[in-house]
Amino acid sequence: MRAIRVAVLALVLTGACARSTQAPATAPGGAALSLSSQGQHGMVVSASAIASKAGSDVLAAGGNAVDAAIATGFALAVTYPAAGNIGGGGFMVIRMPDGRATTIDFREKAPAAASAEMFLDSTGAYSSRIHHRSHYAVGVPGTVAGFALAHGKYGKLAWKSLVDPAVKLSGDGFDVPKGLAASLSGSIKRTFAPYPASVAAYSKNGTAYAEGEHMKLPDLSRTLTRIRDRGRDGFYLGETASLIAAEMKRGGGLITEADLAAYQAKERSPVIGKYRGYEVISMPPPSSGGASMVEMLNILEGFDLKAAGHNTPKYVHLVTESMRRAFLDRARYLGDPDFVNAPLERLTSKTYAAELRKTISPDHASSSEPAQVTQAYESDETTHFSVVDASGMAVSVTYTLEAGYGLGAVVGGAGFLLNNQMGDFNGKPGLTDSTGLIGTPANIAKPGKRMLSSMSPSIIAKDGKLVAVVGSPGGRTIINTVLQVVLNVIDFGMTMQDAVNAPRFHHQWLPNVISVEKDGLPAATVKALEGMGHVVKLGGQQGTAHSIMVDWKTGMRIGAADPRDRDAGAVGY
Repeated sequence: MRAIRVAVLALVLTGACARSTQAPATAPGGAALSLSSQGQHGMVVSASAIASKAGSDVLAAGGNAVDAAIATGFALAVTYPAAGNIGGGGFMVIRMPDGRATTIDFREKAPAAASAEMFLDSTGAYSSRIHHRSHYAVGVPGTVAGFALAHGKYGKLAWKSLVDPAVKLSGDGFDVPKGLAASLSGSIKRTFAPYPASVAAYSKNGTAYAEGEHMKLPDLSRTLTRIRDRGRDGFYLGETASLIAAEMKRGGGLITEADLAAYQAKERSPVIGKYRGYEVISMPPPSSGGASMVEMLNILEGFDLKAAGHNTPKYVHLVTESMRRAFLDRARYLGDPDFVNAPLERLTSKTYAAELRKTISPDHASSSEPAQVTQAYESDETTHFSVVDASGMAVSVTYTLEAGYGLGAVVGGAGFLLNNQMGDFNGKPGLTDSTGLIGTPANIAKPGKRMLSSMSPSIIAKDGKLVAVVGSPGGRTIINTVLQVVLNVIDFGMTMQDAVNAPRFHHQWLPNVISVEKDGLPAATVKALEGMGHVVKLGGQQGTAHSIMVDWKTGMRIGAADPRDRDAGAVGY
């Protein structure tokens, strides 16, 4: 869904003081073809221009950033089904105009019947199929509960007005954009094939929708109507809950109506770090994003990255070595804080970073060994959106179904896709190897436990003022994508669009490889890194960092839709 292969023309939506753009394509390292959208009063940037407009319309109607985020999130469940969802979960970071910050954790939970050995086959061997592609992989969804909690505590407009745009989009239908058409075409005979309800929902009797054709999702519209009219009870109780439980029974899954009724989203204190005078506000566990990013920034604060030069061999080496150390700590310590007591204060401290910095050679790569620990699988298919309102309230949301379209199974009669998020738990206690499997205790499945995530919705401030809202999808690459956008803005003074467009790289401890976007580094830089002992692999793309920057001289909210996302759009007013 997020792969960009062809240019998309800018979409301009008229307004009194705003313009919106749909991001055109550009290869990493290529010319910046997209336009930054500007809005004097508010801005929404997401993977779907249609959903961004739904959120921007809420801002124009007097809603605040939380209201707009909820409207955008529900609309994405209609127009960006690969990751937008009501059948998944995620995280929301909120910064108030006065600088106070909080987070909403609506990560999925393991059902009551879950166990550490649930992903083993009949012989006792670990099964990747059970772990990722069976109904055992479905976690109790959290999105609707998370949005309801955020609205109850921090929303302004009536709940019904926030869900109604998604009800109308699904019921009345919408014209299928280019990226969605391409994505659905490839999924009908693969991801959806085992599930007749999925094929029925997202095709015309098995034939893919073409770009511009009108798609209606009547079952999804009825589910969204129940959510609109009954709030969270419209999902976790009654007809929707019964339909989910029936699908679980049909597919041999574990979730029951009691699991759904018991689900609760949580408000948590954010992880906050300081980097060169800037405040970095991000998500705490069960997301690993905030702690890992702050740990990396603390390490890098001791180096003159600007003098090293952007994406030079020295810069890539130093950033890679900080990534290597933070990802090792991620696997060792982080998990659901309701089950795991992670040493967050130590991991995010300047003192600990100074200790780690001393272990980095200026010109030679460190080693990574399976005996130390490896990382668990995490899908790239997530989505992120950013919102800023007229008062300066900011919201950063990353949510997901895990794999693209989650399990691929639509709940019959309910019209929405189920997640396969249980795949983010470790596969088997003690099973750690060089392929990426991990069996450390912190992230083993238990009843009611939330699985570890890399999602890193973040907000940047300085001297009490909002600077930027950032985040990205990308599985394990999320943390490093957000890190590099932050470094691009703070250390290199890039505009937000340039910071988002810039080529990216990733290292996660094991496999011991620097992954670089296609054409992201020149051959001479790759050769120099290899001379330091790094293994470099080029290809593909990394993340889609839909972000916003605030220019306090003009008051403009500048939205940057990532050109790697085909249907993305920034809409302000």
